[in-house]
Amino acid sequence: MEVIRIHHPLDSRQIPDEPVVLAMGFFDGVHLGHQAVIERAKTIAQAKGVKLAVLTYDHHPALVYRPLEADDRKYLSTTARKLHQLDRLGVDRVFLVNYTGEFAAQTPQEFVDHYLVGFHTVVAVAGFDHTYGKKAVATMALLPKYAQGRFEVVTVAEEASGHEKISSSRIRQAMKAGNIDTVNQLLGYTYRSNGLVVHGEARGRAIGYPTANVMTPENEWIPGIGIYTARLKVGAIWYPGMVSVGRNVTFGDDRPITVEMNLLDFQGNLYGEPVEVEWHHRLRGEVKFDGVEPLVAQLKQDEAATRKYFQGVANKI
Repeated sequence: MEVIRIHHPLDSRQIPDEPVVLAMGFFDGVHLGHQAVIERAKTIAQAKGVKLAVLTYDHHPALVYRPLEADDRKYLSTTARKLHQLDRLGVDRVFLVNYTGEFAAQTPQEFVDHYLVGFHTVVAVAGFDHTYGKKAVATMALLPKYAQGRFEVVTVAEEASGHEKISSSRIRQAMKAGNIDTVNQLLGYTYRSNGLVVHGEARGRAIGYPTANVMTPENEWIPGIGIYTARLKVGAIWYPGMVSVGRNVTFGDDRPITVEMNLLDFQGNLYGEPVEVEWHHRLRGEVKFDGVEPLVAQLKQDEAATRKYFQGVANKI
């Protein structure tokens, strides 16, 4: 997959002189709704015998319009992960635009003239709620007017699950609540995050459940507080286990949130390893126990549930 990084104003010399079907969107998470847009564009591109291209952005457009809130700083898919997902979906070319104030200041007509026409678009495809400027004047319904017959416009209808729209905001709310099963259902794949294994307090080792303490990037979402089944990728190998996102409340109050993963049947030194966490299933919420013994008893139950879970999905991952 070819990735063309663009800073406004567009330099036409960057753009290959060939027609494309263009799917448009920020595509955070590349969830099932996004996949429907890309698949529709792919079908059209194949029918026309041209390449499938995607127009997306390197950071959330909110950065340009208002002071960042906490949620704006985190992504369901970083740029690298988004590009990986787009590659998996069969995209031939990605126009990765640096979303700046100057870029955002374009009128809808200027955006179409400079970018959609500049990309040699023959068909522009996006979701029904996609905008490319101010919501009042930059809607999919108005895009044919700006196109002026130079390309076709295809609008993809809403994708729903449980009678609700599939959206990145809905997925983020499920992530906050720790509903990783819902997150994975709406994404259409198993969510992953990055991390680095660092030293912790080594309490797990003392009670027979050593953990890899995963320092997670501030710009990636992780599920809310709870206990989950997960896999940890070290190098090229995936290890199953159970992971706690929590404050270790059994050992004190007002503690920081940590991500600690106990790997099943693993021995080795993971300190300093860059890792990926693949989040599978929520087991339970965090509980404050009256001492170590009831905690260990619960961990044994969690371990049994984790082993049973991975036995059940062994042929699916």
